[in-house]
Amino acid sequence: MEHNFQASRQWERIQNRWITEDAGADLTQLKSDSRNFKLSLWDPSTNGVRYLKTLAYNLGMALTPQELARISRTPNREVGGPTTVRCQGETLCLDYLQATFEVGFIESEIDLDGARVLEIGAGYGRTCHMIMSNHDLSGYCIVDLKNTLELSRAYLREVLDEPRFKLIDFIEVESLTGTSLRSERFDLCINIHSMTEMAPKTVRSYLDLIDATCSAFYVKNPVGKYIDKSLDGYLQGEEAVQMALENGPLRQLLDIHDSEAVQAAVPAFVDGYRPGSAWTCVGDGRALPWSYLWQALYKNPRR
Repeated sequence: MEHNFQASRQWERIQNRWITEDAGADLTQLKSDSRNFKLSLWDPSTNGVRYLKTLAYNLGMALTPQELARISRTPNREVGGPTTVRCQGETLCLDYLQATFEVGFIESEIDLDGARVLEIGAGYGRTCHMIMSNHDLSGYCIVDLKNTLELSRAYLREVLDEPRFKLIDFIEVESLTGTSLRSERFDLCINIHSMTEMAPKTVRSYLDLIDATCSAFYVKNPVGKYIDKSLDGYLQGEEAVQMALENGPLRQLLDIHDSEAVQAAVPAFVDGYRPGSAWTCVGDGRALPWSYLWQALYKNPRR
C-alpha cells in the first residue's frame, strides 16, 4: 500500500496565502491575525453569526428543565426571522434565552399570576411576550418612545392571542407629564437595558415614578461604561460613542471583560437603580450571557 503524507489542496492554499514560509518571523500579533484564524480560531470580524450560534447553542444545552419549559410555552418565537439553533428539542434564539433567564430571576421573588406589570422601554416586546405566555396577568403597561412603541405593538399583536393582547396598554413617552400614572398601581416594574441610554435626569424621573406606583422593580443594565474600539470598530461613529457615555445613572469607565472590575462596580449599580431609600434589594447577580450586565430585584416595603 502506497502511503501519502502530502498536504491536501485545501492546506496547500492555506500555506500559500496565510501560513507562509515567514509565518514565524514575527509573533507579535500571531493570535489575533490571519495566521491563527486559520489554525485555532475563526476571525471574529467576519464570523459573527458563527459565534452567535455557538453562544446560543451552549446556553441552550445548559438550560434547566424549568428554563426550557418557559420557552416552550412561549409561542410564535419564529416571527421576525431570528438567528436560531436547536437544542434539547427546541428552536432557540439568544433573545428568548435571555428572556427565560430574566423571567426566572423575577419568578424567584415575585408571584406573577394576577399581577399588573409596568415595563419602561420594552424593545420589540420579548419579555412581555414570555411573561404573558407563562402567567395570567391582570394587565401589562408599556411606556416607550413612539416609534419603538409601534414596533412592540405590531410584534405583540402578531405573537399573542387576542385576549392577552387586549390586556396591554401602550403609552407614548411623549404624552407623559409629571403626574402621569401617579394614580396607578403596579405589582412590578421592569427595565431592561434602556435606562443606561437615558439622560440621568430622565432616569431619576422614572425611578420616582416607580417609587410612587410600584411594589417591586426588576432592572437589568450595564454596571458602567466602556471604551473598546476593538469590539465593533465604532461602526456607528465616534459621536454615537460619546452620546452613550453621557447617559445612564452609572457613567464610570471600566474594563467590562475584567470580572474583578465588574464586581467592584456592583455596589454602585445596586444603589444607583434603587427607586427610593425605603426599597430593599432582595436579589442581584450577573445577567447571562454578558460580562458587564447586572440584574437586581427590589421590593417596596410600603406596598
